[in-house]
Amino acid sequence: MLKAAEIIASEASMTEDDVEWIKDLVREGQLVADLAYGDIAIWVKTTDDTWIAVALFRAGTSSTVFPRDIIGSRIDQAWGQLIVECARRGQMLEPTEPIWFDEFATQVRAIPIRRRGGYEPIAVLTRHAVVADIPNNRQATTFMESADQIFSMIAEGDFPSDAQRDLPKLGAPRAADGFVTIDREATVRYASPNALSLFNRMGYSAPLEGTNFTDVVRSVGDPQVLAANEMLPMVASGRVPWQEDVTAKQLATAIRGIPLTEKGERVGAILLLRDVTELRRQERELSSKNATIREIHHRVKNNLQTVASLLRIQARRSKSNEAKDALNQAMRRVEAIAVVHDTLASGLAQSVDFDDVAARVSPLAAEVASVDGVTVRPTIVGSFGMLPSEFATPLAVVLTELITNAVEHGTSGRPDGTVTVVAERSDDHLHVTVSDNGPGIDSSTVGQGLGTQIITTLVQGELLGTIRWERGSVGGTVVTIDIPLRFITPTTAVK
Repeated sequence: MLKAAEIIASEASMTEDDVEWIKDLVREGQLVADLAYGDIAIWVKTTDDTWIAVALFRAGTSSTVFPRDIIGSRIDQAWGQLIVECARRGQMLEPTEPIWFDEFATQVRAIPIRRRGGYEPIAVLTRHAVVADIPNNRQATTFMESADQIFSMIAEGDFPSDAQRDLPKLGAPRAADGFVTIDREATVRYASPNALSLFNRMGYSAPLEGTNFTDVVRSVGDPQVLAANEMLPMVASGRVPWQEDVTAKQLATAIRGIPLTEKGERVGAILLLRDVTELRRQERELSSKNATIREIHHRVKNNLQTVASLLRIQARRSKSNEAKDALNQAMRRVEAIAVVHDTLASGLAQSVDFDDVAARVSPLAAEVASVDGVTVRPTIVGSFGMLPSEFATPLAVVLTELITNAVEHGTSGRPDGTVTVVAERSDDHLHVTVSDNGPGIDSSTVGQGLGTQIITTLVQGELLGTIRWERGSVGGTVVTIDIPLRFITPTTAVK
């Protein structure tokens, strides 16, 4: 899906709505390919008046026509004219004679892709099947009839539905898992063997064909669950493009409804079924573990805040200025770590939005380090992005120390003092600078204080990065940190 959007952005001229429609269709590409017993390709017209493939799906039900990937490739002349004519006429086209490709006789159909309410096609979908591999049995016939109905809906701008963007991706039913077709009254016209087996395990052993599918679901489902789930009957009757679970005999079956229409009128539906019992059990376990982890982070945060409060009380009662400063610095560091745990306690992943952390620790550090009642408000520019907790905790302490030093030694209580934090993130590095408009650093004193030693240890030891102190080109001090991100997994590397 991301690849399709990238190709369209670089090669074609399409509106944002057109691109979203193509992306929605790409989400359904594998289902359409499996039903059509053939490869599905999506083509868009480029700015130089040719056509390029932005998506390819190989059917899991038949042999592939494309052993090599064609995404990003220009149109093959074997079916190039077919696609051009399909887009020009705005009609589905299928040659009466096979088209030969890589020594195979292939059956090719071109379908114009329209957006809902649109007139001109925005792209073309092609279905490619090896003629010799097209099966001749009832399931295959029903699959291909359903694919034909979907092709007609694509040409009319009635498929896909944007509602499917929010459907669960994990454990989504596929055609081979269980397949049922119903008419507009929810009467079952066909049920695949896998669908029959699913309902047999749920306690329904009679044939499904000829029955009302909604009534069957009600007969096997848990009454209390059914009473609380108003959407399930709508899905089971094929009235809404959505997915719900039916629970029976400790089994959970996901039912996904895909309404079928002709000229905008509903004529029936495809229902995809899948046994998701084990998946739902794993999700419950994961949810329980996530709740436990969040509670741990919440308690750690509370404990750290308690420690910070004790340090603050001790600092206020201390008669030694040196002891008071040391206790305040310790309190500030503990509170910075508490912020990270507080952020972790509010989410499911063990990674944090460090922009939120930075926004919270920056004013905290500046306020504690304020001199003569003058508080400097640090300015944050750029984005840190998402970071795993093992990176976020040391970086929060480092940022706190740097802002504290900048306020204490760089602005010296001046009302016009400024502290600026700039974060620049690329795919493999996080570059952070903290600068002030003070008198500038004395290079001979760098590394002598406890704060700079803590910063250096955390940057080099925990973040595996580098740090550099220098005088700014127009005065003040500039601290530059470079952190490699090669150890961060892709899921946490982007925001």
